[in-house]
Amino acid sequence: MPDKVDLVVARPEGLYCPPGDFYIDPWRPVARAVITHAHSDHARIGHAHYLAHTDSAGTLRTRLGADIDLQTLPYGEVIEHHGVRLSLHPAGHVLGSAQVRLEHGGRVWVASGDYKTEPDGTCTPFEPVPCDTFITESTFGLPIYRWPTQAVLFAEIDAWWRANAEAGRASVLFCYAFGKAQRILHGVDASVGPIVVHGAVEPLNAVYRAAGVVLPETVRVTDPGVDAALLKRSLVLAPPSAQGTPWMKRFGNYADAFASGWMQLRGTRRRRGVDRGFVMSDHADWPGLQQAIAGTGAERVFVTHGSVQVMVRWLTENGLDAQGFKTEYGDEDDQEAPAAELAAGEEQAK
Repeated sequence: MPDKVDLVVARPEGLYCPPGDFYIDPWRPVARAVITHAHSDHARIGHAHYLAHTDSAGTLRTRLGADIDLQTLPYGEVIEHHGVRLSLHPAGHVLGSAQVRLEHGGRVWVASGDYKTEPDGTCTPFEPVPCDTFITESTFGLPIYRWPTQAVLFAEIDAWWRANAEAGRASVLFCYAFGKAQRILHGVDASVGPIVVHGAVEPLNAVYRAAGVVLPETVRVTDPGVDAALLKRSLVLAPPSAQGTPWMKRFGNYADAFASGWMQLRGTRRRRGVDRGFVMSDHADWPGLQQAIAGTGAERVFVTHGSVQVMVRWLTENGLDAQGFKTEYGDEDDQEAPAAELAAGEEQAK
């Protein structure tokens, strides 16, 4: 059981701040919820009051309803609630993603939410926040996970798209509609050809554009002027749920690929049934997790979702007080984790 000095404890509803009487990313309905970002495993319907970063307003209202009771804060602005000083700080995960800093009784805790440490141009880059206790995700908390740089990643995607366009094939890239799709749009060479997006992607593109993120022109298959000749040169961004649906028949003899951190594992591309895999994640890789945790200066670390046991063991071996928090988080990357290969990876980490 947590002792009385803990600023955040695990309850059935989610991570709870006892002195402040609010929750961080709760998975069951509560009176007051602080939301780190708008992915569906962290932002759920049914809370009486939401607090999130200003740039999360568009995605939260798009996904949860325009009439939610939503209060927003810019990064770094401090509010006080029941004696707890609360502020939001950049997490670098997706647009509006935030770490939650709590200060009370001379102690400082930070809950990371989901984060990545390499800037991608579509959201405010991650900033380490000094604290006594850090609550970190660990989705890719194994030494095997090391992401390519942005430059290398997009050179690979551009080359694949260009080769397909020259061969008269559409390039269908399956990616998560919120976050990954906008990173791809921002990073690819739009001069290669037209870009077509699934109907699930375009409303989120509009939110990013409204926030000032530069994205190239995109069309949908139903837009005027979109014909077979255009589609044969196009990059098509679609959520994984579109795979195998009638919507895909519009593209004829297309090449396909999947963008995910799990593409670094053997066999994932084969199970996905695609031609190509691109290693891309909006979560920190193993070096990124180490860098972020060290940057906080925290002596106590709680680890949530992903490879919790491996990360806890590594932190403990490096002199930190570490333990896991059981949560219900897990976005599309987490759900795609191949159990057998993760087990093998954990064995290598021992």
